[in-house]
Amino acid sequence: MRHELIEIVPYDPNWPGAFAVERDRIAEALGVLALRIDHNGSTSVPSLAAKPIIDIQISVRELRPIETYRTPLARLGYVHVTHPDDSFCPFFHQPAMWPHTHHVHVVESGGAEERRTLAFRDYLRQHPETAREYEELKRRLASQHAASDFPSREAYAKAKTEFITSITDRALSKGYPHEF
Repeated sequence: MRHELIEIVPYDPNWPGAFAVERDRIAEALGVLALRIDHNGSTSVPSLAAKPIIDIQISVRELRPIETYRTPLARLGYVHVTHPDDSFCPFFHQPAMWPHTHHVHVVESGGAEERRTLAFRDYLRQHPETAREYEELKRRLASQHAASDFPSREAYAKAKTEFITSITDRALSKGYPHEF
C-alpha cells in the first residue's frame, strides 16, 4: 500500500481567519473553562509553510478532570488521543479520521507548556530567518514520512524536537513570550 507523504503547503492568509472561527466555537463551548485560546503551530506564523492543520492551544486552570473539557470538545467534533503527554498537554483533533483540519492542545494556564509553546511561536514570528530554517527542516522531514500512518506522523514530529527545543530555549532566555 502506497502512503502519501506529509504535505507542507505555502502559507495561506486564510489560516488566521480559520483559527478565529474555531476559537469562537471553542470559547462558546468551554465558556469560563478556557482562560486563553491561542493560535499556535506553523499556521500561526505569517509566511511560514505548514501542514494545512490549524493548531490551537487552550489554557485552562486545571488539566484534571479531563472530562470537564473533553466532553464539550467532543460535541464540537474533537477526538481525544490518549497519550503519555496527557499529564501536561492533552491532545485532540478533528475530524476523527485523517486528514485532520484542526489540532487542539490543552495546557495549564501559567504553566511551562503554555509558555514554551507561545515562546516558540512568538520567536518564529519575529525571526523570519529562523522560521525559514524551520520550514526547510519540515520540508526535508515531510519528504520522508507518510501522512496517513500515525507512527510515521509521530516520527515526523519527534524528528523536529531537537530544533524546536533549541529555539524554544533561546526564546525563553530572551524573555519570550512577550504577551503573557
